[in-house]
Amino acid sequence: MKQNRAAGLQVSQTKFQEEVLEEKKIAPGFSDTQTLFLTGDAIKILKKFPNEYFDCCITSPPYWRHREYNVLGIGLENTYQEYIANLVSIFVELHRVLKSTGSLWLNIGDSYLDKQLVGIPWRVALSLTDNVRYILRNSVVWHKLKGSPDNSKDKLRSVYEHLFHFVKNKKYYYNIDAIRANARSAKIENGRVVSATGVSGIRYKRQIELSTALSESEKREALSGLESVLEDMKAGHISDFRMVIRAQQRTTHSNMEKVSGRAKELKEKGFYFLKYHPNGTKPGDVWEILPEDSQKRDDHYAAYPEELCYWPILLSCPPDGVVLDPFCGTGTTMKVAQILGRRSVGIDISQKYIDMAMERCRL
Repeated sequence: MKQNRAAGLQVSQTKFQEEVLEEKKIAPGFSDTQTLFLTGDAIKILKKFPNEYFDCCITSPPYWRHREYNVLGIGLENTYQEYIANLVSIFVELHRVLKSTGSLWLNIGDSYLDKQLVGIPWRVALSLTDNVRYILRNSVVWHKLKGSPDNSKDKLRSVYEHLFHFVKNKKYYYNIDAIRANARSAKIENGRVVSATGVSGIRYKRQIELSTALSESEKREALSGLESVLEDMKAGHISDFRMVIRAQQRTTHSNMEKVSGRAKELKEKGFYFLKYHPNGTKPGDVWEILPEDSQKRDDHYAAYPEELCYWPILLSCPPDGVVLDPFCGTGTTMKVAQILGRRSVGIDISQKYIDMAMERCRL
């Protein structure tokens, strides 16, 4: 029964490749939550897609000389230069099929050669920005919390990898509110608005009035600004704030006006505000996520965790968008896209992995 189902899926897949991609049309019936898997060389399959088709790509290509995968392909090159060149050629084609508002999220690990760390993640990233016109927006550090065993006695154990966020243009789809941490809201105490962390403005008001570093006009402007911020907090436009007053608080950024707008504002006005979003805190660029358990996928040794895909999809793929993974392996990216209601296309050179991914996504 299982063999028949797998065979049927492969026939459907082949039909899609022959009848749909060759004509560069979208597959009929490609519904809001449908996932398509295609077997073959990533660059050859990508060439069959029309320009600006995908909203978001999340992928983790095989790392150089780390493992022998199910079939020959990327990662088994003799030199790291060949490996990087092969990857970049795929991301050139991906640049074409990515929408002008699209994003590429690339998880890639490093390798050692003759006891030297090669620096592959940054070599690839700089090749994409310098030669393929990608814009690098973030270098996220994936802190694995626990790393793989390392018996080496002359270096530290590695417990992190990079997740690079690239875009094609300076304006792109990005929904930061979709991943904000829940914020505590301001409240009213004794008729006075108090922030989520207990800031009422009384201390700032006293510091302004007693300041010897502010002129009288600067004091009036600072008090007016403070009242305006308290009104915003009362109305729910912000959940919290901090006020930096000249000669009172330590500046939160550089003191050099040439490189810091905050420093310039402090010099010219005598104060500035740090306002906190009512929907919560914006996450940082270090993500603590446990590595993927094999989850009975014993034939694939490098599946990344589902948690690594949630934020990128929520951030950079609209609800009606399409997600791509040109090295989909056992379908982690596709499974998360399916959970979040996005359409997706997964490509892998190994039919065995494609079958595993289909089973995992219950197609």
